[in-house]
Amino acid sequence: MKHLPQHLLPFTTSCIKKLVNLRAGETKVGQTSHVYNTELSLSQNLTEAVNNGARFAILGIGEDIGPRANLGRGGSTDAFESAMIQFLNLQSNRFFNGKKCLVLGQIKTEDLQLKEGASASDLRANVEYLDERVIEISRQIMAAGLEPIVIGGGHNNAYGLLMAAKQTYNKKIAAVNLDPHSDFRPREGRHSGNGFSYAAASGALGHYHILGMHELKNSEETLAQLSAFGGQWHTLQSIWIRREISLTSALDEIVTTLNNSLLPVALELDLDAITNMPSSASTASGIPLLDALHYVYTIAKNTPCTYLHLAEAAPSCHVAGIQAGYRETGQSISELIYAYIQGRNLAQQLS
Repeated sequence: MKHLPQHLLPFTTSCIKKLVNLRAGETKVGQTSHVYNTELSLSQNLTEAVNNGARFAILGIGEDIGPRANLGRGGSTDAFESAMIQFLNLQSNRFFNGKKCLVLGQIKTEDLQLKEGASASDLRANVEYLDERVIEISRQIMAAGLEPIVIGGGHNNAYGLLMAAKQTYNKKIAAVNLDPHSDFRPREGRHSGNGFSYAAASGALGHYHILGMHELKNSEETLAQLSAFGGQWHTLQSIWIRREISLTSALDEIVTTLNNSLLPVALELDLDAITNMPSSASTASGIPLLDALHYVYTIAKNTPCTYLHLAEAAPSCHVAGIQAGYRETGQSISELIYAYIQGRNLAQQLS
């Protein structure tokens, strides 16, 4: 009997066969990773994966209703697929064995996607429906003892992940976010620009730090709200332009503050923080991918992370076309996944 969860598009063995290029004498990550078994329920799949050595569950959210509800560009629908094409074809070897990962699938969003020209109010209503699905599925992943690695969609999905973490750990969550935007905009209806302000109002967010925040891409109203909450930040200009503080020193401060909060940690990264990354708000004045990788690794290694969220990648927004976008976002996200896993594995060894 097949068990197909209501709001999940499962990633199965047939998906692996379509994406993984086999080569004699090599073992790819996709050949050793766990995938969804449709003969089992979602909870049984999660338990089975844990019992067989998995620590991480990779989950996609292919939607752009959040960015569009924020009056921005669409395109953040294909990040999961682009990432899996690259990640699952990496080598499974002495440095990393794919059995640590369950590639779970993608949250269903097709029924929530609205055509171009849809009103902001309709889009924002559907973001609320999506929130429910993100909470439902990610909470089950966390409750099973797996760390979600969530790929794709708008940064609106941070709200659902923070809510799920709060419900799982029965504590507020401390979030750190590498992002030119604070996403702490007014609560005018759900969209990609206010996931953290809604999480703060709901009681899920206990501490919030933004790394690489652009000084001129956040309104004064947003900054005032963030300050009133007690939010902290290091700006793009202070680290990478004026060089008032080094990235290493900023990360040391962030790690210390997160650990002093005694709260579980949410590790967030908006791909539009990275220079020329295809995204809904791509920028020429971003940070190098290597610095983003170091950020993910450092936080993962040194704080009690509950999940990694990689938001806003939009392969179709690449200036050279969607194929180039698939390659760039896929390779970048794959490296970010590996940086997180490296950090978490080392943290486990040192504990």
